Amino acid sequence: MNINLLNQPDSEIGIIGLGLMGSSIITSLLISGYHVKAIAPIPNEAESGKSRVKELLAICAQSRLIEDEETYLSKLTVSENYADLSNCLLALECVIEQIEIKKIVYDQIAQYIHPEAIIASNTSAIPISVLQKLVPNPARFMGIHWAEPAYSTRFLEITCGDKTDVTKAEVVYQAAHEWGKEPTLLRKDIRGFITNRLMYAVYREGLDLIESGEAKKEDTDKAFKYDVGSWITYMGIFKRMGYEGLKNKAVIIQNLLPNLSQITHVPKIMEEIVNQKGRGIYNQIGLYKYTADDCKVWEKEFADFIDDISRLAAKFPVNKRLE
Repeated sequence: MNINLLNQPDSEIGIIGLGLMGSSIITSLLISGYHVKAIAPIPNEAESGKSRVKELLAICAQSRLIEDEETYLSKLTVSENYADLSNCLLALECVIEQIEIKKIVYDQIAQYIHPEAIIASNTSAIPISVLQKLVPNPARFMGIHWAEPAYSTRFLEITCGDKTDVTKAEVVYQAAHEWGKEPTLLRKDIRGFITNRLMYAVYREGLDLIESGEAKKEDTDKAFKYDVGSWITYMGIFKRMGYEGLKNKAVIIQNLLPNLSQITHVPKIMEEIVNQKGRGIYNQIGLYKYTADDCKVWEKEFADFIDDISRLAAKFPVNKRLE
């Protein structure tokens, strides 16, 4: 098996798990021209997952990402049979963040996939160095972390574990450009990878401001949305520092960092939502109050927004010259 063919559309990629994230990743690969073998590890997930993919392809058509969704849907095979992965160059696991569940999935994948094919996880919570111990030939295992919605966001984070063959990760890195991504390659496995370490630092500070009564969640969201949101796609955080000038940054860091939240526990406001089994827009239990109709509108508007901002960012390639 030649895994270097992974950057060729029409290659086969396996996705295990047809939940919200799995379905979105499947859609991304389909519109990039790949054949997808989708494996449903949970009873009845095959039917609901395929319906979800159909809905997402329809959104892609409405957003002018594709013309005819049926053409792309014809490249999708959905089943509960792991043997369908036999010709896949890559098998990506997208199941719940429980090691024991992932091990069952990996055992099934390894039984049928080619010994040289890449096995990966979309995990954002479990170290890759831990998960790769669960597969034969751990050098072929890595993290491939997508953003939601996967079919229209440009983010993709590839993470090597302690035993990952970096040359295999570089193959995925090159293929990711065919998936319409601007990938990053993290050659060392650090907890939380890049994006989660950055975002959870923000979450911690924001939740602490809310719990302490120093700010309302609406104002915290508004401040982040209309400040960071106005420039982050164009330049990122370090180019922003260069744009603003570094003269006062060191003084601000020295004075501000000691006053930022240092909590290491789950904030009470989050514990309460977890105890209610809150899943945000997917069951209308979260930090905000919203109806099922609100959530449908929110999801559609967000998909449209991501499409628009991706097209906008593509108009400004000047940042490429600075990389």
